Amino acid sequence: MKNFKTILLNVISFLIFKLGIFSSVYAQKIFEPPPQDQKKIIKATQITANLKIDGVLNESVWAKAKKYQAFTQVEPNQGQVSDFITEVKVLYNDQYLYIGAFCKDSLGKKGLRVPNLRRDFDWGSGDLFGVVIDAFRDERNAISFQTNPYGARRDMQVFDSNIFDTDWDGFWKVRTSRTDEGWIAEMRIPWATIRYPKGDHQEWGINFVRRARRVNEISSWAAYPRAFNPYRMSYAGILKGIKPPPPSTNIRVQPYVFASANRNNDSTNLFASDNLFTKMGGEVKWAITPNTVLDFTVNTDFAQTDVDRQVVNLTRFSVFLPERRQFFLENASLFAAGSNDHVQPFFSRTIGLDNQGNPIPIDAGLRLTHRSSKRSMGALMVRQRGLGDSPAANFGVLRYVQNFGKQNRLGGMVTARYDEALEHQGIQDRYNFTGTIDGFFRFNRPLSWQFYVSGSETKDQNSNGWAGYSSLRYRSNQWYFYYDYQFIEKNYESTAGFVRRRNYMANSGGGYAILRPSWKPKFIRSYEPGVFATVIHRNEDRQFLESSVTFFPIWILFQDGSRLVGEIEPTRQNLLNTFSPLLVDIAQGEYDYTRYRLTYSSDISKKLSFYLQYETGNFFDGQLDTYQARLTTAPIPHTYFSVNYQYNNARQLGTEKESKEAHLIAPELRLALNARVQLNAFYQYNSLSKFANWNIRFSWEFQPLSFIYLVFNDTQNEGLTSVQHAQQVIGKVTYLKQF
Repeated sequence: MKNFKTILLNVISFLIFKLGIFSSVYAQKIFEPPPQDQKKIIKATQITANLKIDGVLNESVWAKAKKYQAFTQVEPNQGQVSDFITEVKVLYNDQYLYIGAFCKDSLGKKGLRVPNLRRDFDWGSGDLFGVVIDAFRDERNAISFQTNPYGARRDMQVFDSNIFDTDWDGFWKVRTSRTDEGWIAEMRIPWATIRYPKGDHQEWGINFVRRARRVNEISSWAAYPRAFNPYRMSYAGILKGIKPPPPSTNIRVQPYVFASANRNNDSTNLFASDNLFTKMGGEVKWAITPNTVLDFTVNTDFAQTDVDRQVVNLTRFSVFLPERRQFFLENASLFAAGSNDHVQPFFSRTIGLDNQGNPIPIDAGLRLTHRSSKRSMGALMVRQRGLGDSPAANFGVLRYVQNFGKQNRLGGMVTARYDEALEHQGIQDRYNFTGTIDGFFRFNRPLSWQFYVSGSETKDQNSNGWAGYSSLRYRSNQWYFYYDYQFIEKNYESTAGFVRRRNYMANSGGGYAILRPSWKPKFIRSYEPGVFATVIHRNEDRQFLESSVTFFPIWILFQDGSRLVGEIEPTRQNLLNTFSPLLVDIAQGEYDYTRYRLTYSSDISKKLSFYLQYETGNFFDGQLDTYQARLTTAPIPHTYFSVNYQYNNARQLGTEKESKEAHLIAPELRLALNARVQLNAFYQYNSLSKFANWNIRFSWEFQPLSFIYLVFNDTQNEGLTSVQHAQQVIGKVTYLKQF
């Protein structure tokens, strides 16, 4: 087995090397950004009236504005003129910046692809037009406003083109229309949403991007290399001719009223008076300066938040579940010092949720953030109420990041959590602190390095520990390589963060080629074969724990965005303790096995799309077959249905040579009157944990960022000793007012 692995690794590496040399003849290199005096320029036209936003562009002022339409392909043919004409115009007055775009398509309405009207829709899911703005011209910080032909909104904050706050929700409005020649987008962005420096004559970095999904073409007004994204602002053009008002008081108030009916494990009427509950609360956002924002939340409620998705965990370690609550999602990237999927010194899901994901009331929270071209700073304080056997807890986070050079930064972060004592339960108070230093360096356009070192101290246990991470990345139009090193001592702990596993050190590395030779078939965009490898040892004594090598000699990206991937993964595991996947006990010892995976995902922009994966091979001392399938249909953008299904079939596994099956099914239905009125219904059932959940949510955004929600939750969990059944009906109204 060892010889086979070595030979296979050498053969595939040799083939990748030879193919890379061959393809370099046809390669497109990463081009440098244009100098300042050669950047593209777009000029805005001043108006006095406020425009009606209807997605038509029929006002006379639009006809007078200068039109810009020289878009360049990013994909599939970098540097060539776009096959689709995109016309952009920019207007402004004392209150708003207006952007109008006419995205022409030779097939008109019939050529448009929009699978759903979800807020913050996926980048590659359908047609898209967007603007990216760098108001401070520091080529580091940007905000982006994007839409699709049916007016769904997608917005984000981006830092150094590699940190994304995709859950940031800006206050802006967009409407669209579809014609026999293509589609039109009309955006109205308040000056207060953008935030910009003082001065009468502003010049901002700006770029426009379009995705014509039918042919999967990405184009931009200011060209950038396909290895990067449209948020690499060193490639952006310049917006001139704007005279925004001086930054002034910028306060956003968002109160809410909430009512619910709750029933747990009883047969009483759901709407009986004893089951009813009401409360009020809200949030205030004050932009003290264009760079500094203060957020305050009181009696925080997250009733409208999506439920967590169930998984069948076949690993020995904790599953990472993402944050879904809006207050914590905004500016989350600033507090992500050293974060990856194994360690996060600060992870907001530790606030307001117990270990099972059940909500714990939050009394109040305060967040202060400052971002500029030179530095970023943040402070977060939250008070979590005591509930039952869970003591009250206080959280604090301090963050500082210093920028230097073009795209380098060094930062530090301190977290603290204090759990108060519960004397009647015999629970003593507990303190936990972490201190983290992290950095990011972009040595040149393709090569970057990221690291962190974090230490922790836990008072009640008198223990302390360390964790660290180093990651080197190289990304070009033809190659991607990486090398990572990570260690976590057994006593490292962050009760305000997330630690997937402890007492280990890991080395991993690999890469892949991006091959686009002239002889490939036209329906294929690229071949991207490669190999990833990981070796893990116990940190305290360097004892071997596990290793794996993932070969993917088959990795084909088709022109329509679909993918075909074939993988081979030899693995060695050294179990130091009994491990029980699928509730089957596997004894201590060393295990060698190989897994095989074949994955195909179709074009997700079509009315019918699917994802299929089949995985087979040995698994520890037995065999395991895993089937995953996702079917999605969207006959019209207003109707979207998908069903996810996973089936695990283990045979001759564990000390008792057992056979075990596990099913996970999750259908979802989304009905939309338009991008602002939607009904979502989601169900999931996990046969292994005997967990079933319904989540049905109606939302109406009656004005930007003001909502009416109606939510129904039904959860049933069949534990080892009893069945837990809970039902909840929620009504909630939020109203946003900006001053």
